[in-house]
Amino acid sequence: MRRDVFGSLGRFAGQRPFAVAYAVSLLGVALVSGVITGPSRDIRLLLGTGYESVIESGHWWSPLTSVFFVDNGAELVLALAGAVIIFGFAERMMGTRRTVIAFLSTSILGATIGLGVQYLGVAGGEMWSRGVSELWAVDPFTPILGSAMVASYFAGPLWRRRMRVLGLSTVLVLVLYSGQPSDLYRLLAVAVGLGIGWLFRPAVRVASWRRSSDHETRTLLAAIVGMVAVGPVITIYSGARFGLLAPLGLLLTQDRPTAGEIVDRCLLGDVTRQCVQELSLERIGGAGPVLVSLLPLLTLVVAAFGLARGRRFAAWLAISINTGLALLAAWYYGLLPISGQPYVWQWQSGRYWEVTLILVVSVLVPLAVAFVILGNLRRFSIASRSGQRRRFLLVTVGSFAALTIFYIGVGWLLRDHFRPAVNLLDLLVDVPERFVPVGFLRLERVSFLPIDPLATALYHGVGAAFWIVVFVGAIICLRSASVGPTGDAPGRLRTLLSAHGGGSLGFMTTWNGNSLWFTASGRTAIAYRVVNGIAITTSEPVGPPSEASDAVTSFARMCDDRGWVAVFYSLHESWHPVFDSMGWQTMQVGEETLLRPSSWSTTGKKWQDIRSSINRADRAGVRAVWTSYRELSPAATTQIAEISEQWVQEKELPELGFTLGGLDELRDPAVRLMLAVDSADRVHAVTSWLPSYRDGTIVGWTLDFMRRRPDSINGVMEFLIARTAELMQESAHIEFLSLSVAPLAQSAGSRQGGIADRLLDYLGRSLEPVYGFRSLLLFKRKFQPEFAPVFMAFSDPVALPEIGLALARAYLPSLSVRDVVTLMRGHGQ
Repeated sequence: MRRDVFGSLGRFAGQRPFAVAYAVSLLGVALVSGVITGPSRDIRLLLGTGYESVIESGHWWSPLTSVFFVDNGAELVLALAGAVIIFGFAERMMGTRRTVIAFLSTSILGATIGLGVQYLGVAGGEMWSRGVSELWAVDPFTPILGSAMVASYFAGPLWRRRMRVLGLSTVLVLVLYSGQPSDLYRLLAVAVGLGIGWLFRPAVRVASWRRSSDHETRTLLAAIVGMVAVGPVITIYSGARFGLLAPLGLLLTQDRPTAGEIVDRCLLGDVTRQCVQELSLERIGGAGPVLVSLLPLLTLVVAAFGLARGRRFAAWLAISINTGLALLAAWYYGLLPISGQPYVWQWQSGRYWEVTLILVVSVLVPLAVAFVILGNLRRFSIASRSGQRRRFLLVTVGSFAALTIFYIGVGWLLRDHFRPAVNLLDLLVDVPERFVPVGFLRLERVSFLPIDPLATALYHGVGAAFWIVVFVGAIICLRSASVGPTGDAPGRLRTLLSAHGGGSLGFMTTWNGNSLWFTASGRTAIAYRVVNGIAITTSEPVGPPSEASDAVTSFARMCDDRGWVAVFYSLHESWHPVFDSMGWQTMQVGEETLLRPSSWSTTGKKWQDIRSSINRADRAGVRAVWTSYRELSPAATTQIAEISEQWVQEKELPELGFTLGGLDELRDPAVRLMLAVDSADRVHAVTSWLPSYRDGTIVGWTLDFMRRRPDSINGVMEFLIARTAELMQESAHIEFLSLSVAPLAQSAGSRQGGIADRLLDYLGRSLEPVYGFRSLLLFKRKFQPEFAPVFMAFSDPVALPEIGLALARAYLPSLSVRDVVTLMRGHGQ
């Protein structure tokens, strides 16, 4: 056992010699210089880097030597992990020589350029440069983060984007909320790393920024919102607080003057830097201001979790909080010409232009986050119940109004309990400050302060009460996210699916983004999506055949009551009599391809391609693995995500949705995966299979998700489908394998020629150059399947243009104007 461990460590060190050497160097230097407290002052002065070290003392070597030291034990643990993981990854991706070059370049250039910025700042009298000129940095994360950016050019699309977004977000948050010289050096090292990576980039890699999947975009946006939300925590635990958004660090200061002393000195016009700090300290004294400062951030953390799960409410919550903070701060600072005393800009003074910069950044950071989320709003399709959203809005607005009136009214009664005494106008102008986190009020003069406990409780309590209401309400609303009229609707739907099946496409009704409607008896469910006033069902109703006609009629009546046009989509032939009796129009929209495992065989000339694909995979040592997402290792799930991201990037248009699942749908425990995996556990391709039930038993599987690596073996998809069919032969109760429906494609050629047929034919031909629906149908013909036409039914032919647009929007919910141009251009070609 011990020999195996040492053997594994030896192989790891042999494959990643620089990563291991750097980690050992960090550990050795820490043991010698001090593991807990870091190096002594003398060592910092000699080997640490900074303005005094390089510019004044001439320690030109310090930008390189400083990256071998850490400040404390916690930083040592993080640095060792970063060295082994990030440098190990870099060496594996781009080799030891390039890794060493990246290490040296980012270490030296990041600090050197940063020192040049400080030199210019000190020479020009800039406040930050002068304030940090005496600080000495020891920091191993400068080369670690810089080298990660270099290595990103050698990574796949998934990790390339994640490394860049998370790396840049991290260093920007550190600069804004901590603001030490080492934070600036890291930011510049990341920029240098991106430049060097561009020079080193392999020819086969795509260096440009490409579109990401909805899942990946949600993950990255959630990470950004979460990082911005916890930024002030960095300030609190930072050794020095010089960032533009660092005022929350003042909470740790214990030596505060009394309110009376501050008012006497500072309200007479003596707005010095020390005075501003003392006013800020008094403003944030007590539990109330702490809650007002932290609860919006905690609410954003809650929103970040919701964003990662595709919650529309979380997106609007993050947009609202960030926009509200930006606008309130802009109003309070006088950057918006509304009311109140505007801030006086003094451009001729170096001190005042920095103050202005702080004000502008405090406004722009949350506003930029809000605009980014707003631009990606279509990617968040899961809605909370409408009643819950309305209650949240009413409670939030109502509590704000009530607390505002309470503050002004009680404040007027206690007007002599403030110093100086206040009037109604003073209280009215002061209202926004009661609800805005202190971080946005750092440099604003305080007009009055409470002087006794009662007035203090009022002064600090209304904002805290409001944000408690928002925080608790946000959690309740996010937990209520549902696609149906009640919280148990998804469970009721799955019960009906188990009993009645809902057809080969019925499991798609369980996907996020669908709304659910039930008959009065509760025995039939219909999943649907409303797009531009068109209610499009996701497959056919789920329930007993005896309720089919009544369910369709009741659902159509419900849609009509709400002003929607009902469209039943992806129906099988057995539903034709129902709609014929109602006088509805029907139109074929695709063909489902079916295999029968009981009669599956690959003998004969027609099966030559399938046999060749199986033999090719066997020779390459690729095996088929039948599993579920929960059973996979983290390494396998990461590979699947990367394969999916590569596929999305190859498309000129966004990822499809509606009846075509993505990465999120793989996580359902009922969904099974068939993977192509080689002897090194490298995933070459993945398919997902949705169950179909009857009387609680699975009687069929439907193919949904198909992705493969660009460099995988030829015929890997044929191999996976064939192996799945062979596996299903072993189960006597499996009646069919559906290779699903190629939307808007038919095997029989052109449509009949009506206006509706021409419309869908146009839509199918427009999407074909990018998504290849018809090519997919030709691929499925290799398996000699049965063809089962699927159709849609609608009552009003006049609404067909709107129906066509709604279908396009359902499949492409994140379609932008630019994508429409791409779509039209693709059709024209």
